[in-house]
Amino acid sequence: MIQGTPHGPQCESRSLDHGTDILGAVLLRMSTLFLRTLREDPADAEVPSHRLLVRAGYVRRVAPGGYAWLPLGQVVYDRIEAIVKEEMDRMGAQQVHFPALLPREYYEATNRWTEYGPDLFRLKDRKGADYLLGPTHEELFTLMVKGEYSSYKDFPVILYQIQTKYRDEPRPRAGILRGREFVMKDSYSFDLDDAGLQASYDKHRDAYIRTFDRLGLRYVIVSAVSGAMGGSHSEEFIAPSPSGEDTFVACHACGYAANTEAVQVRAQAASDPFAHPPLREVDTPGTPTIESLVALLAGQGLAVTAADTLKNVVLKTRLPGEDDWTPVVVGVPGDREVDLRRVAASLAPAEVEIFEAEDFAAHPGLVRGYIGPQALRVLGVRYLVDPRVAQGTSWVTGANAVDRHAVHVVAGRDFEVDGYVEAAEVRAGDPCPVCGDGLSIDRGIEVGHIFQLGRKYADAFELDALGPDAKPIRITMGSYGIGVSRAMAVIAEQCHDAKGLVWPRAVAPADVHVVATGKDDTVFVAADELADQLVVRGVRVLLDDRRGVSPGVKFNDSELIGVPTIVVVGRGLASGVVEVKDRATGERTEVPVEAAAGHLADLCRQG
Repeated sequence: MIQGTPHGPQCESRSLDHGTDILGAVLLRMSTLFLRTLREDPADAEVPSHRLLVRAGYVRRVAPGGYAWLPLGQVVYDRIEAIVKEEMDRMGAQQVHFPALLPREYYEATNRWTEYGPDLFRLKDRKGADYLLGPTHEELFTLMVKGEYSSYKDFPVILYQIQTKYRDEPRPRAGILRGREFVMKDSYSFDLDDAGLQASYDKHRDAYIRTFDRLGLRYVIVSAVSGAMGGSHSEEFIAPSPSGEDTFVACHACGYAANTEAVQVRAQAASDPFAHPPLREVDTPGTPTIESLVALLAGQGLAVTAADTLKNVVLKTRLPGEDDWTPVVVGVPGDREVDLRRVAASLAPAEVEIFEAEDFAAHPGLVRGYIGPQALRVLGVRYLVDPRVAQGTSWVTGANAVDRHAVHVVAGRDFEVDGYVEAAEVRAGDPCPVCGDGLSIDRGIEVGHIFQLGRKYADAFELDALGPDAKPIRITMGSYGIGVSRAMAVIAEQCHDAKGLVWPRAVAPADVHVVATGKDDTVFVAADELADQLVVRGVRVLLDDRRGVSPGVKFNDSELIGVPTIVVVGRGLASGVVEVKDRATGERTEVPVEAAAGHLADLCRQG
C-alpha cells in the first residue's frame, strides 16, 4: 500500500491548521541567533541531509554517531516531536518516561542482554553492577503495567514515551540518519485478547498515517519481518530515498508492498524426483564462475543456463551467548546472489557471517567453489535452500571435488534439505507473491515500524489480568516506533534542491524568512515592522537583520536554510513593494508593503 503524496521539486511546503500554531508564533533575529552557515560540505558527509543540515547550521558532529542540535535544529526537532505527540495523544495513548540507564536484570529475563550482542552499550557502576543504555524498553513497559494493573477492567491501555535510545552501531554514518544516540517515540499496547491487539494495531497505523502526512513525508507502508523484536505481524513505514539503506518492493497491480527481507518467493510445485536421468559427474576444469561453467557444459552438448545451476554458499551462524560458529550451506539458483540481510532476517536472532578462508581450512570436507548438497548430510552440515529448490527439481552443482561438477542432481533423490529460507536476492520484475505481476524495487529509509508482539514479553514477566471468572488472562502486546530525530533527516532527504533545504511549513524553523538587504536604515525599519506584524498574526518569522552582510550572502543563506516563504525587503521598497518568493517553486511575486503582512499570513494558512 502506498501512502503520501510527492511534493515540491522534491517536497512542497505546506501547513495544517496554522490558526493555532503548535509551538506558538516566534521571531528569530539572525543578528543574535546562534547560527553559522558553511560554504563547504563537511568532509564526512555522504548523503544530502547530512551535508545540508551541517552546512545550514542545524546540527554539529560531536563524536561518531553523536550530534549536537543547534537552535534552528532544535526548533525543527521540537515541531516534529510536537506533531508526533499530538497524534499519539489524539489516539488515546498516555505518555510516560523511563530512564535510559537500565539494570541488566530486566533484559536477562528476556535473554536480550545476550541476544542484542555487540549492539548493546554495556557498563558497570562503581559497585560492579551491570547496566545498559536502553536501545528499546519493552521490558520496562511490561513491568510498569504489571506493577499498576491487575484486573481485566483496567485494559486495554496504550502507553508511550519519547526517549533517547542508544545502539553501538558498528558503522555510524549519514549524520543523524544512523547514529549511536537517537530519539524515538516508542509505544506499547496491552490487550486482553488478539482482537484487542488488532484494534490497537489499527489505531497506531492510522495515527502513523496522520503523523507522516502532517510531516510532509512521502512514504510507503510495507510488510516487514519482526526480527529480534519477535511477534507475528509487522509493517514498516519507509520513505523512498536514493540514500536509503532499506530496499522494498511494490506491486502496482494489486498494491502489495514489502521490505525485501520480508518478500516470500512463491514455492515451485513439487514433482517426481525419480523422473530424471541419473546423477552424473563431469570434469569442469577452469570454471571459476557460473558463466564459465555454463559455457563449458554447452561445449559438451549440455544446454543449461545459470538458472539451472545450484549455487551453494557457505555461511556461519552463532546464537547469542555462544562462542563457536557453526557452518551452514545456503542453496540458491545460480543466476541469483545470496542476500545476507534476507538470510539474517530468516535466522534471527542468530548472527550470520560469510565463511572465510580460515573457516574452510578448518572444514576440509567443504571444497570451496565445488560444493554440492549431495555430501552435506554425511558432513553433518545443515543445508537450507531457496523455495525455488523444490522437491523433484534437477540441478547442475558442485561434485565436492576440485574441477568437478555433477549434472542431474535432483532434490529429494540425490539430496535432502534441512529447511527453506528466503535467501536469494529480490529483483525488479520478480513475480508478486500475491498476484504474480512484476514487482518494482526501490530504496528507502525506515521512519516507523509497528509490531504485533503477542505474548513474548507478557510470558517472560507473567503479565496477567484477573478475568471476570477470577481466572488469569495473559496479556497480549503491540510495539510501535517512530524515529523522531531520524524523521528530521528523512524530511531533509526528500525536501531539498541544489541550493539547500526546502522544509514543509509544518516543521520549518519559521513560516517566513524576512531578508533585509541594503545599507539604508529605512529597509531595516520596514523589515522589522513587517516581522512584528506577522508575529501578531501568528506567523513564525526568521528575520535576517544582519548589518554589513552582502545581499548575495543573505540570499544564499535563505535558500540554504530552507524556510518555505522568503520575503526580500530592499530595492523595491522605494516603489512601495516587497518581493515574496516561494522557496519550493522559485515563484516570485511583488506585494505592496501595506498589504504584505495580511498576504503572507493568508499564504501561511493556505499552505
